[in-house]
This record gives sequence, structure tokens and C-alpha cells, in this order.
Amino acid sequence: MCPNTNEVIIFAKKGNDWEKEVTFTEHDSLVTGIDWAPNTNKIVTCSQDRNAYVWSYEAAKPGQPQGVWKPSLVILRLNRGCTSVKWSPKEDKFAVGSGAAAVSVCYYVEDNQWWLSKLIKGDKSGINSTISCVAWHPNNIFLAAGGTDSKTRVFSGFVQNLDDKKALVEGTCFGTRLPFGQLLAEYPTSGWVQSMDWSPSGFSLAWTTRDSCVHFLSCTAVTKEQTQTVAHPVQTLKCRGLPYTACLWVGSSTLIVGGHDCVPVLFQGSLGNMNYIRDLDGGEASGQKKSVGIAAQFQNQANLGVDSVDVELPSRHQNRIMEIIHCGPTSFSTVGWDGQLIVWPFQACGFTAQ
Repeated sequence: MCPNTNEVIIFAKKGNDWEKEVTFTEHDSLVTGIDWAPNTNKIVTCSQDRNAYVWSYEAAKPGQPQGVWKPSLVILRLNRGCTSVKWSPKEDKFAVGSGAAAVSVCYYVEDNQWWLSKLIKGDKSGINSTISCVAWHPNNIFLAAGGTDSKTRVFSGFVQNLDDKKALVEGTCFGTRLPFGQLLAEYPTSGWVQSMDWSPSGFSLAWTTRDSCVHFLSCTAVTKEQTQTVAHPVQTLKCRGLPYTACLWVGSSTLIVGGHDCVPVLFQGSLGNMNYIRDLDGGEASGQKKSVGIAAQFQNQANLGVDSVDVELPSRHQNRIMEIIHCGPTSFSTVGWDGQLIVWPFQACGFTAQ
């Protein structure tokens, strides 16, 4: 975790408690992205200092009390701060979004023993704003990127001598000719893109925008005859609450989102026909003094400059949800600006991932 500083902290569970195990301090500015590769046990971090590090764990040697995490600097070639980072499904490369109107795709060069990068930028990419979030397709090639120009784009992240061309022989939903950095599709919206995620099947991409909408791209046909001119439909759902800033597919037709309303929200349905189901937090905040709607809080702050009432929200999170990730096959977890990490079992929330 990063406590909103330049540090990255790893905690280890000891009994029922969590103890600080190690602190990474190599970054000079605020850390803006962390992603842990579960299979290769590598951690990638990025920061506003325009740098990224890949951390590899080395087991303890004789005479050492415990193993150590060794950092490797990544050559990003970015002239603006980083905003997000994600490992690819095969964990052999990762993508870094930035304020430089570019996405850096990084991969390891064994001969030189460092991480190199290839940039997706310029007029051909169509990117002309900060990249706020990135997401890899399950095929390890397609890369989605959302920006503050209110557009979601899908690029080819195919790296020569790293990715397998055989995966493209039978065709994909965006064609078979996929040179690195090629813009495969572009979808304009009416709000900044806040978060995005591909479904496990790879047939749907969901993203949330600052206008309180959730968008679903359906990639239905996957045939050898498909070309890059195929238009895939996008379903847009306008939500009643405040904008969502995090989303996660927990099944091929089950999406969890969360944001400024401070509660996780369930969407389910079929390809091209997703629906809002319900909020997953029934509201069990203890010691509640007075419950006031979030819109009313903003109004108080706008009129008076300060909160006019002592408020505890009727939800477990007391501030916006920042991130949602898998926490095992039958649960997910959320973290919020209130400093809480909460694990939500599917069964306790009353739904089954489909």
C-alpha cells in the first residue's frame, strides 16, 4: 500500500494483526500506481517522479533473518508524471499511463538485465490528454486506455519476440494485423474516464466516467474474417448517484463498481444488456451521529466553506472508494480515502458471480 506519500509499505499478517514488514523509499514523489504479479511475485510501482520500479523478491540466504526485495529501475522515457500501472495477464510486460499523453509498455530484456519500454503516443495514437487508467485484455495483446479527453481507446500492445503470433492466426475481435501501438478502436464519452476493466472472457470492456455513467463495450464476434473496421456496440448506463472511480469484473457478466457514493454497486446481465442490480452495502455504520446525503455535504461546503454538521455516512466506507480488486475466488476487496480496506464475500453480499 501507499499512504499517499512517496513510500510503498508491505504488511505481513501475524495472527490476527498486520505488521509492517518492509518499506520502499526509492520514489521521490507521490506513488500513483502499484500492481502485484501473483504468479511471478513481482511488484511494479510508478510515481509522479516519472519513474517506475519492478521489485523482485530474493529468498533469505544463510545468516539472514528474512528475504529482501530488490528494485530494478524501468526506462519509461516519459517527461510527465505517471498515473497508473498494470501487469499484463502473462506478467511478462506492463503498461504505465502518464500525463505525457502517452502509454509506456515495458518488458524485460534478459541480455541487458533491465526493463525497456515502447511508447504509444503521437498523432497516430490519437492520444492528446493525460492517460488516467489502463487495462490489459486476457489475450495479453489488447490494451485499453482511458483519458481526460473523455475517450476510451484500444491499442495493440503486441511486442515483437515476446508475444506469440500464433495467438492471432485465428483472428481476433479487432483483426489479425496488430503492429505495436496501432489504434484499434476509439470510443468518445461525455466525461473523463475514471476506471476500466476487461471481463474474464475478453468479450466485454467496462469503463466508468466522471459524468456518473458506466459503459460496456461488447466484442461478440471473434472470427478469422473480421477486420479492424468492425464496429462493436457500446451500452451506456446513466447512474443516479455520484461518479464511480473503480470497477472490477468478478465474472463474465458480473461487474462491481464503486466511487464517491462510498458503496460498492452490483451490475449484472448479458453481453450488450447489462443492468444495475443494487447497492451491496446495506449501511451498518456504528456510532452514527447524524446521516446526511453526500450531495448535502457538498452543498454545505460550497456555501459555508466547511462541514456544518458532524456526519457519519450510513455505510462502511466513509469516503470514496479508490480501488476494487479480487480477494480470492469468492470475494473482492475495496479501499477508500477513509483509510479502510474491506473484504466483501460474495455470499455475504447476497449474489453469485456469473
